[in-house]
Amino acid sequence: MTEGVGREWEALAGLDPAVPDRTERYGPHPSQVIDRYAPDGGPRVTVLHGGFWREAYDRTHLAPLAGALAGHGYAVDLVEYRRVGGDGGWPQTAEDVDAALDHLGGPPHVLLGHSAGGQLALWAAWKREQAATARVLAVAPVADLRRAHELRLSDGAVAAFLGGPEQVAARLPEADPMRLFPRVPVEILHGTADPDVPVELSRRYANDWGARLHLLSGTGHFAPLTPGTPAFGVLLDALR
Repeated sequence: MTEGVGREWEALAGLDPAVPDRTERYGPHPSQVIDRYAPDGGPRVTVLHGGFWREAYDRTHLAPLAGALAGHGYAVDLVEYRRVGGDGGWPQTAEDVDAALDHLGGPPHVLLGHSAGGQLALWAAWKREQAATARVLAVAPVADLRRAHELRLSDGAVAAFLGGPEQVAARLPEADPMRLFPRVPVEILHGTADPDVPVELSRRYANDWGARLHLLSGTGHFAPLTPGTPAFGVLLDALR
């Protein structure tokens, strides 16, 4: 982790987590839960956290983001899902996202995904009808699984997510956003100084599928999710 990215992570992780108004289950597994932040009736944002799909990283680090968005008038759904090392991986993790969105139902809304959660949001952009998800906003997404696997991002996280190196080729066609035409509008925010998920992945996706790409100059992996930063202001503008 570079010094700049380390500072970004520390700034986000050092914020007090916001307490949800309620937590709902969408399945029997302990990770199949959604934290819901009012206000009721506000425009809805459903959030998928990152962490390279690993059990070690849960939704907790995005609780400050959820609370901040609620403070700006959004009704926020912060989704947890099964992850690698906790009964997750492919396809279970994606199935959880699908089940969570079915559980939430309701009117069209924005699906906001960060990093590995961005990959899941882009998968949902292919899987879901526009009546269920109005649009996807992906922040520093792992938008190109094949390239991420070639780069061995986060010590081979893609191979672990897809079930091992021997499964990668067989599962890329059903998991890689680069293979999946989005059925809803997609907008991407990506920092040009992001060493965790290189911006080239978002460039590739935007070039292939016509997604709107916002490049955040000098920004790393976590600043757009950190309330009070200029990059968070760009995120708010994109949501609006």
